[in-house]
Amino acid sequence: MRPGSSTPELDLKKLQSLSLEQQDLYLLTFVSTLTKHVQSLDADGCTAQQLYLKRELMQILNMSEPLPTRVIRNNLGKCFAHILGRGDRKLLFETVKDLVDIISSGKSKAEGDMRTKHAAVYCLGDVFAAAGDSAIGLQPITCTALMKLLKVAQNNAGVRAAIFNALAKICKTVASSMDETTLKDAWKYANRYAPADKSALVQIAASRCLKALCKYTTQFNNVNDFETLKTTCFKTVDSASPAVRQTAAECLAEALVQTHSEVPIRDVPNIKKPRRTNTKKIGADDEEIQRPESPSLKKSQILVFSLPEMLKQLSTFYVKSSTSNRARAGLAVCYSRIFKSLNVRTVESMYLKIVDHLTVDVLSHTTTTSNRYRLLSTRKFVQVALEDVIGQNVLGESGQLDAARSLINETLKNYPQVIKERPEPSKYALVAVLSALASLISTLGSASNAFADACRDALLQVLQHPSYTVQIYTSYCLRTFTLSCPQQLLPCLTVCMNSVNRELNILTTGRNSPRRCIGYANGLSAMLSTAPLQPLYGSVDVNSRVLSLATGLLKSSGKSELRISGTQIQVAWILIGGLMSLGPNFVKIHLSQLLLLWKNALPKPLAKDNTSQRSYLESSFLAHVRECALGSILAFLQFNSRLLTVDVSKRIAQMLQNTTAFLKTMPTKKTSDDISQRLAPSLQLLDLDLMVQRRVLQCYTKLVNLSPAGGSEALLQSNLLTLAVSFFADPDNYTPSSLSTSIASSAGSFDTIWDVGDNCGFGVTGLVRGFDVRKLPGQQEGNEQDEWMREFGPENDISRVLLTPICGSLEHDSLQLYLGDLGNLEVLPDPPATEVVNIAIKLFAIAFPLTPPNIQESILEQIATFLSAGSLQRDPGRKAAININVATALFSTLKVAVKETQSPPGDIANPAVEKLMQEIIRAFVIHPDQYLRSIGYQSLARLCNSAGNSFTNAEIKYLVDTIVENREPHARAGCAMALGSIHSQVGGMAAGFHLKTILGILVSLCNDPHPTVHFWALEGLARVADSAGLTFSGYVSSTLGMLGQLYVADTHNEEVGSVATSNLELELSTCAVIARSVDSLVNVLGPDLQDMTKSRDLILTLVDQFQREGNAQVLGGSLRCLEHFSVFAPGYMVFDDYVILLQKDLNSEVSQIRDLAIDGLYMLMKRNSEDVVKAADDGFEDQLWLALDANPSHEGIRNVIRNWLQQTCLTETARWLQRCQAVLAMTRPRAMETPSTAKPKSAMPELQDEEVAGFAAASRAGNDDGAVEAGSGQEPLRWQVRTFAMSCLGAIFTIITRDLSQDGTSPAQSELQKRVAELIRMAFSASTSNVVELRVWGLKIIDSVLKMFGKTPDPDFQEAPLLEQYQAQISSALTPAFAADSSPELASEAVNVCAAFIATGIVTDIDRMGRILKTLVTALENFSTDSEVAAIGDLKGLSSNASVMVKMAVFSAWAELQVSSIEQTYLVDVLKPYIGTLTPLWLASLREFARLRFEPDISMSLGPPSLSGSLDSIYSALNRETLLGFYQDSWLKLVDAIASLIEQDSEFVFDALDGKERDAPATNDHSKGNDINYRDEPVAFFFVLFGIAFEALVARPGSDALAIPEQTLEILQALKKILHPSVSGHAIYRDVIFSETMELFDRLVLTEGLDVQGVIVQIARGLCIAHPSATKSQSGNEDLSEDIEQLFELTRIIVLVLSGLLPNLNEAKQPAYYQLTDEAVALVRTSLSALVDAAEVFPSIIKTDLHACIMNIFATVLSTASCQAVVVPLSLPILKRFITSISLSSNRSSENLTQVQGCLKRFLSIYLNAQKRETEASLPCVKNTLLASTLLLTSGTNHLSATEPVVARFLDEVVDCLNDRMTAKVAANCIRSLLVSTPKTPSDQTIARHLLPHLITFTTTTLPEDPECARSLISHTLASYVTALPAHQKLPGMAFILPTLLERANKEGECTWKETSARLLELAASDQGVFRSVVGGMTAEQKGFMESVVLKGRENVVEREEEEEGQEPTIALRMNFGG
Repeated sequence: MRPGSSTPELDLKKLQSLSLEQQDLYLLTFVSTLTKHVQSLDADGCTAQQLYLKRELMQILNMSEPLPTRVIRNNLGKCFAHILGRGDRKLLFETVKDLVDIISSGKSKAEGDMRTKHAAVYCLGDVFAAAGDSAIGLQPITCTALMKLLKVAQNNAGVRAAIFNALAKICKTVASSMDETTLKDAWKYANRYAPADKSALVQIAASRCLKALCKYTTQFNNVNDFETLKTTCFKTVDSASPAVRQTAAECLAEALVQTHSEVPIRDVPNIKKPRRTNTKKIGADDEEIQRPESPSLKKSQILVFSLPEMLKQLSTFYVKSSTSNRARAGLAVCYSRIFKSLNVRTVESMYLKIVDHLTVDVLSHTTTTSNRYRLLSTRKFVQVALEDVIGQNVLGESGQLDAARSLINETLKNYPQVIKERPEPSKYALVAVLSALASLISTLGSASNAFADACRDALLQVLQHPSYTVQIYTSYCLRTFTLSCPQQLLPCLTVCMNSVNRELNILTTGRNSPRRCIGYANGLSAMLSTAPLQPLYGSVDVNSRVLSLATGLLKSSGKSELRISGTQIQVAWILIGGLMSLGPNFVKIHLSQLLLLWKNALPKPLAKDNTSQRSYLESSFLAHVRECALGSILAFLQFNSRLLTVDVSKRIAQMLQNTTAFLKTMPTKKTSDDISQRLAPSLQLLDLDLMVQRRVLQCYTKLVNLSPAGGSEALLQSNLLTLAVSFFADPDNYTPSSLSTSIASSAGSFDTIWDVGDNCGFGVTGLVRGFDVRKLPGQQEGNEQDEWMREFGPENDISRVLLTPICGSLEHDSLQLYLGDLGNLEVLPDPPATEVVNIAIKLFAIAFPLTPPNIQESILEQIATFLSAGSLQRDPGRKAAININVATALFSTLKVAVKETQSPPGDIANPAVEKLMQEIIRAFVIHPDQYLRSIGYQSLARLCNSAGNSFTNAEIKYLVDTIVENREPHARAGCAMALGSIHSQVGGMAAGFHLKTILGILVSLCNDPHPTVHFWALEGLARVADSAGLTFSGYVSSTLGMLGQLYVADTHNEEVGSVATSNLELELSTCAVIARSVDSLVNVLGPDLQDMTKSRDLILTLVDQFQREGNAQVLGGSLRCLEHFSVFAPGYMVFDDYVILLQKDLNSEVSQIRDLAIDGLYMLMKRNSEDVVKAADDGFEDQLWLALDANPSHEGIRNVIRNWLQQTCLTETARWLQRCQAVLAMTRPRAMETPSTAKPKSAMPELQDEEVAGFAAASRAGNDDGAVEAGSGQEPLRWQVRTFAMSCLGAIFTIITRDLSQDGTSPAQSELQKRVAELIRMAFSASTSNVVELRVWGLKIIDSVLKMFGKTPDPDFQEAPLLEQYQAQISSALTPAFAADSSPELASEAVNVCAAFIATGIVTDIDRMGRILKTLVTALENFSTDSEVAAIGDLKGLSSNASVMVKMAVFSAWAELQVSSIEQTYLVDVLKPYIGTLTPLWLASLREFARLRFEPDISMSLGPPSLSGSLDSIYSALNRETLLGFYQDSWLKLVDAIASLIEQDSEFVFDALDGKERDAPATNDHSKGNDINYRDEPVAFFFVLFGIAFEALVARPGSDALAIPEQTLEILQALKKILHPSVSGHAIYRDVIFSETMELFDRLVLTEGLDVQGVIVQIARGLCIAHPSATKSQSGNEDLSEDIEQLFELTRIIVLVLSGLLPNLNEAKQPAYYQLTDEAVALVRTSLSALVDAAEVFPSIIKTDLHACIMNIFATVLSTASCQAVVVPLSLPILKRFITSISLSSNRSSENLTQVQGCLKRFLSIYLNAQKRETEASLPCVKNTLLASTLLLTSGTNHLSATEPVVARFLDEVVDCLNDRMTAKVAANCIRSLLVSTPKTPSDQTIARHLLPHLITFTTTTLPEDPECARSLISHTLASYVTALPAHQKLPGMAFILPTLLERANKEGECTWKETSARLLELAASDQGVFRSVVGGMTAEQKGFMESVVLKGRENVVEREEEEEGQEPTIALRMNFGG
């Protein structure tokens, strides 16, 4: 059936018409499309299209041009596998036969035929792998054909490898059905080719074939075949290729694991007389398995090994002296594979046997121990197996705990031997066990507390071992132990201290005491150095005692015998070295004493004649003393650079020069066979000499780096560089290698220096390991360009050991115990001889750029001379070493010169210097050693960067010429990389000129068939693309096309025919570098990817192909490409597929793949987490958590989860709670059920509350399923992961709290509220776990719950708090925090929770607060006295720092209660008994805080402080930073508490503030009344409180800040209370203080929000009102100049606030900063009010100015459009108060009058402008201006008469407004205010006289409409005016008002009669006599009319009364007040 048009079809004509280059790309694109199409088909689709597809595939396979290449055949294989595996298999037989026919056809060895056969072999393998179970019958002919082809393919490595791979696939699918002959043949061929084939690829494939035969068949499970396989693997494993070693190791491991069984062999049925080969005792010495007696039994023999027997198979070969280092590395991989393959239960149960085997049978064997390099490399292998593979990867947390316990109890406690049956472990075994234990402790962290006591005892016992190495590793283990279990620090230090003293006292008895002393001293120093890392647990007392002991020893050592004296001095300097890590705050006190001690230890050397008389022993002793003293100087320089003044630098430099001079006086013969002449039996004078040299160079290196300006000059003038060069470049100056190595070297059989393996390597540096060069001190963590080449994992760690002839170890330099990064085993110290070379190189790098050019030149000439020395021609090993050393030295120097380190870059820009460097480096660039080449081209690139353009141009030309002329592959590769590196270093701008040239050369080299050339050319190309950026974009298409061609080509991969090419490709994968190059091009294109269709499609095609590769580096490259692609062109990726790919790689065993997947996920989830989660397959969340469980410290996974949480926790709160809960309950799946083992102590505390027991059980069951019995085969996730889950819970609370503060409500909060029971259950479970960190988080969550829901009512019982039902659980969760095994952090957190619980009001009855309140009370009692032993609950023995931490938590808790008592009245009773005790304690704590914060460090110039004081006072600076942290967390609460007491005006607070002692008051609410206590002097504590608050507000946010920005408001509110006059007196008004405070307020007003500005306004108002000038009488102008300034400053602050809120107040008429929200309007009101209040107290001399300012503000507000609606109405009452205060002021009334008059004029102009009605705001402005102007005339006493033109004008305008319907009502009300005001001043009367005629006219003119009832209002006003007149004026007044009213009633008709009637009655009621007389004067007509009006009004009243009869009496509230 012909498939539809959607099926791809190869256009052969088009293909053949293309050029050869294009054909490859066309075919790649087509095959890639075809593969995608095939893989998208379901079973039916495969069946329907398989005929067509098979034909299409066979067509491609059989093509003669282009021939199928590796990529094509891989795709064809996948297509065949899919259509035959998923679809109908009717074509299966036919397909297999066709493929077999291709393989079998002819014996031609032509390239074309072999390529086709190669493709057919590959496809056959894939077909059988997918559908072989249906083609069992064809298996024999297939296998036969494949094996026949082996002979034909003798010259084609790729085909041979493919054959073995195909056989392995066939075996995997149909092994059980394969006939014996075929199996035997396959076995025979694989065994033959695996060890013997010259192609590594074939060896790998043959090994895989063997592995498949072992795994899937039982045919070879017998002694004979096993022996054959073992021999094969042992031969194969001895390969130079790590990949071959690894595959052979995997093969052997698989065979061994298949034979493993712990079940006795007799249980195996159907065997008559089995040979029980597995009954051999563990530890038997037989090297081989016992052979069976009769050959006839061989085949019936089923092979079964127990684990010890299985491991014995490996160790027997490992410890043979003939076994090579490479083979041993391979066996180490085999061990790792075995442990990974066994199930977890087996490893756990057999852990001790594994340890015994590795440490006894392997590490302690004489063959291993007799060779130093072999011993150290084996130790490293054992560490990888025990620590990385078993400890990290295999064992879970419980397994790690059990393993640690068994190491302690079963190994360490056997030293010294106690029981005869348990032999004492060897020193080698102890070292490995201690290292493994340290690793376990480090991984377990706080969980190590489970075995802490046993561990401590065992380690302190082993510390006295006579072996120095054991002592050093024990010290390292102790350091790790005390870091994980800090509570053990003090006990350990105490024991060590006592032991040192004891051993020193018995030194003379010769009972190994000298060695024990050194052991204890090293242990003590290692632990002392942890004190700065955990300051809560250190002890000042121990530090002081250690120093006293050390100085005492140094002083008394002169009286002892030489060796004893040597021990005493060594112990003393070790202890001083350990103390140096305490830092400058400790050391500065003793610096002068130390300098003296150092000077005595390192004197100027004696004259030559005296030195010649010295014995060998004396010379050894003197060297030893100097080495020890220099060690302590090095520690001083490492930790105390702050103390390094010019003087100290010079002194130390002099000591170093003295030591160098001393070394020159040493005898020439530095070895002695007479042990009695040696200082220690194992130490020759040569060793001591090297150790002193090492220390001198280390100190010089530190000193040059750290010296202050002027301090390092003296150093550089000495012959430092010559000294350094002599160590790393002098051909004769090195410790000779082993004899055998030297012989091999001189015999000319020297191959490469990296394989020497003698721990010396002809004096080569240890800084180089493969392509990595160890970083220099202070080198920036750059993005290394060769990062992609790095491989990680245990197997790689093993391979890396072989990359250098040097093995580092901790015992080489004990100072690393406290100087180095012990977490990184890569940087373990090298042997002293190598370390001298390393340090000399570092010193050279740092010092060389700082020296003058002429010296630089001579030094380089000297180096060039050394390099060309004739002696090197006879010693190729030394020559290779010097090359590496010089290259590394120059590389490091150039790194310094181009500012890649923190060292001063100096200057090397001298032409002669550059030329010399260039000549030396050029030789390295083209060197055959690839590692030396790598250093060479990196150096050359930096030299070009440093030297400038012309140098770079010449160098590029030289490199291009070299490539053209020099045909050597390594030379071309070096030059290619040099070009790439130069472009990368110099940058795209500078090198842009050369881009085309460089690119042309690199592209041609990329096509070179030699793997070394094209690999490095491609890497160079990638670097050029990376650095060129957009300038490369023009070359992207062509480069991409070339990369595609190279990827498809069969010349650029490992499956080629040539053995040499294949082996090189395997070592440096071209596919990987192509993937890296594609990634570089993706980054070059960036967003342009979206527009470039062809390039984009090709990139996606290539990346899709990379994803199908098996090489981890290629997969890594593809993931990087996809990650960047998803950033630049996300729309062109299939998002779901990408997410699923990342999800799959999340579980990868290869760490770099897993990390790249996590990076990819992070980038996607940063954009939108939920999309990723939806796209992922089921189980994604669990996978994330399990990945974190596998690597708990992985920040990448944590960031993914944190990011997801921050994005979605507000919308998916419930889901996140479920997630956290699920993690706490999640279990790790385990390989097999484990029987119950001895359980550790339950983590559950003993709960006293029965009510909680059920709850605890529930929480335990639901939450800590670690308690799910071991028998269920599951255990909870590691405690670090559960702690992280709890921290996520904490983050949810933080985010929701932030959301609440912004919006006021949050749906997420209600979600939390619904699940409060679950939250408390989780917190309870965490707080009762056995890990302190988890407990702390449990309490933090409870604290968050209390703070968020403490005051929330229960939805079901509104009268009860929500949390009331959980108080028992909360109380019980707190109990363990005060137990003996608690920690200070935990206790402090618990105290906070206690306070939060009491303060929230869940329980208000004191009697019911129970143990929570009791805890706080007891703690207060404990900490209120200065007792030596502070305790809280059962937690005793706190160090001084820990004591302060808990004390501050307690004081802070009580302070919180005090602050809360303002709202929660029940707390007053709680605090009553204690407030008198607390207040002085709070103040004392704040004073101590201020002292720590503000007292400067003790100046060095003052000398050391008196040492007679208490230890805490002497060393207070040591703890300053630590203690400051505790005070910093609490000070604000203490200040708030004191401020609240000041606010309550509690009398005793002022006594406490004044420092007066008094009895505690009976109550804390006794007030001194309302009178403010004004005082001139501040209280004693004022400056402490003010200073702290001020500092907190001034400091910039950062590590040193006292508060976070969010606390500013709280601090200001406290400051407002502190500035209460009764506290501050007049102190705040002192010049400096006042000006600083004003500057601070200025800054805060300009930078902070409205809430902060509001408090500042209140403070400014308070300071104005309390100002001395406001309270003293006016005495004279001259005294007030300062006061005037201050008062103006204060008002300026208020105006500044207003100017930010109101537009137009600034001079520049800038817009306001803020929108006029409710908060802003309230602040305007507060500010205006504050200004008016301030004006009232201003001295009269300056009042006028302020009045003018205030009037201006009011006028500006009035004229501003945006203020009309809200601000002006709120400001009018303030204006009224202001004008009233002015008018009442008797002084300067004329000035005031003028100001008011001017203000009225301003208002009038605003009014007139507004009357133009140009904007919407004009009308409100008219109304507001009328009101404001009226206020000016009616507030207080008015002195403005109507005779003033401005007043008359205003009055006329008001009357005019009566005729405007928009303003009539407001105008009528204004007129009412003007007329009705009483009492009337003469000015008021003039106004009335001016108005009345106008009003009468207005009232009686009834023609205009009056919708606003203005005439009615004016009538009422006139009536009120008359009634308010004095009696003598009423008659004339009534005489004109009555007619007016009647006239209006007459004109307007009956509608106004009712109202007129009311007015007439009011007038009559006010004065009946006058009323009668006026009525009497009326005409009869008028009287009649008036009567009818009154009667009419009366009728209305009667009607209304009748209507209201029968109704309930009501009160009518007047709701409309006019306006």
